[in-house]
Amino acid sequence: MSLAKLFALIQYPLPHHLLSRLVGRLADCRQPWLKNRLVRAFIRQFRVDMSEAVEPDPTAYATFNDFFTRELKEGARPIGEGVISPADGTLSQFGAIEAGQLFQAKGHRFSAMELLGGDGQAARRYLGGSFATVYLSPSDYHRVHMPIGGTLTEMVYVPGRLFSVNAATTRHVPNLFARNERLVCHFDTEHGPLVVVLVGAMIVAAIETVWAGQVTPLSGEVQRTRFDTPVRFEKGEEMGRFKLGSTVVMAFAEPVAFADGIEPGAKVQMGQSLGALHSP
Repeated sequence: MSLAKLFALIQYPLPHHLLSRLVGRLADCRQPWLKNRLVRAFIRQFRVDMSEAVEPDPTAYATFNDFFTRELKEGARPIGEGVISPADGTLSQFGAIEAGQLFQAKGHRFSAMELLGGDGQAARRYLGGSFATVYLSPSDYHRVHMPIGGTLTEMVYVPGRLFSVNAATTRHVPNLFARNERLVCHFDTEHGPLVVVLVGAMIVAAIETVWAGQVTPLSGEVQRTRFDTPVRFEKGEEMGRFKLGSTVVMAFAEPVAFADGIEPGAKVQMGQSLGALHSP
C-alpha cells in the first residue's frame, strides 16, 4: 500500500470537526508570544513573501487567522482576460462537465448534483458546461475572488466530512468534494449561471464570505439563503476567504475554451487568465 493511500485511509475514523475546531481556537489565539511564534514558524516553513501584503510586519496581526487571510497590496495580482483563477493555488483539474459529472482524479468522478447538495434542478444548468478546480495549499494567498462578474442569487451551506483535499486524498477518497462540508454560491452572469463552491477541509477553521461573514461550521442540515436584493460582484472582486487551506470548484453553464499551455497540476495565481467563455 502506498503512503498516499494510507494517508487517505487513516482519515476516515478521525474526528474531523473536533480537530478543526481545536485548530481554529489555536489560530484565533491573541496571546502575542504564541501567535507570533506560530506566524514566524509558518513564514519560515512555507517561505511566505510578506512584501506582497498590505501589512508586511508579521507581528502586527492580532491572530494567526488574521495573518493567514492577509490582504495583498493593490496590483499584486493583475486581473487577466476572460475567466480568471479565483485564488492562488494549483489548478487541480478542469474541462467539460460530461453527463453531469466532474473529473476529480484518475478513476474518480463526482456528480454536479451531489456537489450542489442534491439539487438536481441546479445541476441541470451545467450540462454541457465546464468546470475548474483550484486547490489552495497552506502557503497560498487565501482570499477567493470572482472568476467573472456576476450577481449573487443564492447561498447553500451543505454539511459533510472534512477530509484533507490535497493531491493524495483527492486520488484515493471517492466523491471527495461532494462529501466534504461546503458552501455553494450561485450567481447570474452575462454568460448564464455560475456556481462557485468553497469546499471545507481538515483543520479549515471556517469559511467566510464578504456578504455573510463566517458561515461554517453551522448545523448538520442543508441551509439555503436566497438574495432577493441583488448583490453584484465584478470580476476579480473578493467574495470570501478560507481560514486555513482548501479548494474552490467552479462550474459554468457555457463551455470554457481553456487557454493553451495550462494543464492539470499547474500553479496559478488569482487573476490569471484560465480561458474564455463563448458569447451568450
